[in-house]
Amino acid sequence: MSKIIAVANQKGGVGKTTTAVNLACFLAAAERKTLVVDVDPQANASSGLGFGPENREKTTYEMMIDHVDPRDIYQDTELDFLKLIPSDIRLVGAEIELVPFENREKVLKKSLQPIRDDFDYILMDCPPSLGLLTLNSLTAADSVLVPIQCEYYALEGISQLLNTVRLVQKHLNHGLQIEGILLTMFDSRLNLSKQVRDEALKFFGEKLFKTTIRRNVKLSEAPSFGRPIILYDITSYGAEDYLSLTQEIINHEQ
Repeated sequence: MSKIIAVANQKGGVGKTTTAVNLACFLAAAERKTLVVDVDPQANASSGLGFGPENREKTTYEMMIDHVDPRDIYQDTELDFLKLIPSDIRLVGAEIELVPFENREKVLKKSLQPIRDDFDYILMDCPPSLGLLTLNSLTAADSVLVPIQCEYYALEGISQLLNTVRLVQKHLNHGLQIEGILLTMFDSRLNLSKQVRDEALKFFGEKLFKTTIRRNVKLSEAPSFGRPIILYDITSYGAEDYLSLTQEIINHEQ
């Protein structure tokens, strides 16, 4: 049974794309057939997997707006079990182009339906907003994974996202679950990180992943080389943490 996970937070800079890319890579390394769908017009997940603008002939835009079969779009990556549907800047206009569509919140779900059973996991990297693209992702997903940064205002705005999730559950996708809340950029030397973790545990309880993603220079460097952490430095803390998260995700299915 395949699983579709939206990685979402309307706040930018929280490790959303880093999580989508690296979780997907470790799932693929565990020989789970995995697809990354880049739904963010900034296309950072695409470039983080080594796909620059010159390697994105067909993208999420063609899949959603022109109804191109996703099998004609997804591309092989350096990992045998990992495919990518890249994004590009034209998705910025897609939110406007989707407005006249019938059932416009369900376009992505319909687009992915033909390939749903071709993969064990489909991970969607959502844009840092609660617009129509994120709404499409939440409607298409079985669950949503929410990364939050260990900083003072970390929990602000999460209530807004969770409210959107509740509305999607009520009106568009009754089966949508919270996969989990993931603390990123954790620094054990800082009291603030520990305070945020304690607050998140009180607020989210068992929905908080046991894994925290530590601040890690290698993890920050990897995207600039177009490589996920598993291929950039598998000995780093970043790789260790995303391996741990992957084990938690897989254990959720058992």
